[in-house]
Formats: sequence, structure tokens, C-alpha cells
Amino acid sequence: MAAVPVRICLLGPVAVTDDGRPVDVGGPRARALLARLALDPGRVVGADELLAAVWEEDLPAAPGNALQALVSRLRRALPDVPVRAAGHGYLLDVAPAAVDATEWEQLLARARQATDPRLVVELLEQAEALWRGPALADLRDLAFTAAPVARWTELRLTASEQRLAAVLATGSAAAALAELDELVTANPLREPFCRLQVRALRLLGRPAEALAAYERCRAALAEELGLDPSPELRAEQLAVLRAEPPAPASRPGTPLRTPLTSFRGRDDELSAVAALLDGARLVTLLGPGGAGKTRLALEAAHRRAAGVRDGVWWVELAPVADARLLPAAVLSAVGQREGTSLERVPTMVEAGARLQETFSDRRALLVLDNCEHLVAAVAALTDDLLAHCPGLQVL
Repeated sequence: MAAVPVRICLLGPVAVTDDGRPVDVGGPRARALLARLALDPGRVVGADELLAAVWEEDLPAAPGNALQALVSRLRRALPDVPVRAAGHGYLLDVAPAAVDATEWEQLLARARQATDPRLVVELLEQAEALWRGPALADLRDLAFTAAPVARWTELRLTASEQRLAAVLATGSAAAALAELDELVTANPLREPFCRLQVRALRLLGRPAEALAAYERCRAALAEELGLDPSPELRAEQLAVLRAEPPAPASRPGTPLRTPLTSFRGRDDELSAVAALLDGARLVTLLGPGGAGKTRLALEAAHRRAAGVRDGVWWVELAPVADARLLPAAVLSAVGQREGTSLERVPTMVEAGARLQETFSDRRALLVLDNCEHLVAAVAALTDDLLAHCPGLQVL
């Protein structure tokens, strides 16, 4: 995001910086006036509302003159922060990005739209870094701050839930657990934090502690609120009781076959594939038969394998003639069909659900080779997997 020379900071004590240097705003009333205007950057705030925010019930004898004088003092203190008269009030004529609280909410909105957990973590870490302490910390005695502070507090907790869920999705359960322990202690009735704590302990292979964490939350909900755990929290407990696999890093991908010949040339194509995989979750190689798509994909997969936490999974689709058998064939190729050859072939729905479970918490690359005769079915399956498995890439 481009740098903004003048910054108005509300996520902490009210402050203004100019190219990173602090600027003296003035006394409490000047800071209150600036803060109230900055809550609605670029919008007119009525004079009556500004008077109520700054003076509350202790209005001066000539309120209009007092407000005008306070605006003049603020303009002298902050010549680069335009406070303009408009209609029956004033507006702070700055871009929304000049206010840290607005930039913070924009980052939260971007994170809600993101599907890659790595991007979610990156955006929400940027957002959290904007906080310098309790919001509007030096104006908490003024009534107008109560609503934005309550709203931002809730949004910040929700963002923490989203960020820590994304951290767990990237396989960093240990990194998330310490923060989750603190958040659960501070917010014992907030189920999402407890749910993520139970999940982190399960992923770390600590089922007894996970069940104890669940029980503490269940007891607190019953005692304080008279409520039972939500279905989502009970599902986390059930995952522990079922001993579902913990850390996905212990499950390697399908071994890639070793080519019989060396790979020479086509460096531009390899670089293009690598660049696309760096920025996208789905990359498709197109070309006529015999153009070398499989060999290019194999070389790209070999070069990428070391950097993919849960490995590369290679699926050869040439032998699959019936599109209805596609999910079962992929399931078998990734090693999720145990048993003999007489085992019942799972239905499309069953196989699709099993594939989602297999890759739901993995960071892996799935290579689907020879898709030409199954294009529609492969497209549908890939779309479904990418929608439910945020750490999966498909080539």
C-alpha cells in the first residue's frame, strides 16, 4: 500500500504523524475534535454532533464561536490536515487511507475475501501492526468513543480468530498455540478461540490436553451462560476422540517417477510455470498431443517438490475412461484407498468427500496428468477441491 505522508492514528492514543514524524495535535478538546472528524473522513459532521462529542453536556456559552475557535486552533496545529467548513458542520478532507482505523478495516475486508491462508495471515499481521495500544486510549472518558471502541474491539477479536485459523491451516500449530492460550484465558466464553485451541493441540498430537481445553470451555459456558457448546466446538472434540491425523507434515506426497533422460532447454517455459505457481492455486498446461506437457509438468514438479510442505501428488489419468470414476481414481492415487482390489469402489460423492478430508489441512501440489478426455469432470473436481482445501495447488 502506498505511503501516506500525513497519518491520523486512532488505534491507540490519538496522534498525527507527518512522514513518520509526530506532530503535536494540542490539548484534549483538539484531539477529541480531530478524532470525531477522523471517524468519518471525507464526510461532513454536523456542528451539533461535534459540540456534543467535545463538550458533551457542558456546552460553552457561545457554542458556535467556541467550535469555530477550536477548529482554528486545530488548523494552526495541523496545517497539512485540511479541516473544511461545509454546510452546517465540518469535514476532514483526507483520503480514507490517511486514517489508521480505516486502513485497518480495509485490510480486514481484503483478508475476508482471500482464500490463500498465507495471504490471510500476511494481511491480518499488517492490520494488527497498526495498533499502538487501546483504541482512542486518551479519550475513553468521552461518550462518543464508546461505540467505535466496542465495534473495533469486536472486529479485532474476530480478525484474530481468522488469522489464527489461517496460521493453523498453514501447518504452524505450535506458533499459534501460545497466542491462543492467552486469548482463551482472557476470553474464556469466546468459543472460536477455544475451538482453535483444541484444534491446535490436536494437530500437535496432544489429545489429552485438547480434551481438557474443551471441557474447560464447556464448563464455563454452562456455569456462566447456561449454554451447551456449539456444534462447531463439539466437532473439534469429536475430531480428537476419533484420533484424526494430527500434523499433516508427516504425510508425504506421491513419489515422482525419475525421468530416463535429462531435461534441457525450455527454461522460459519452466520459469513461466514456476512463476504462475507462485501466484496462483490453479495452473493449466495446454498444447497438442506430443508437445511435451507431461515432461514439462514432471520437471516443474521435481523442482518444486522440496519447497512444498506436504509434497507433490502425481495422478495419472490416462487409464481412467469413465468420468464417474475420476474422484475414486484420484483418491487411490493419493493413497487413501486401503484394502484389497476387491474393496468396493467409493461413489463420486464419497470419493470427493474423502479427497476434501485428505487435503483440507495440507499444503500440497496435486498434478493431474492427461486430462484431455475428462476435461469437464476434472474441472468440476478441481473447482470443488480448491474451494474446500485452502492450502492445495493444482497443476
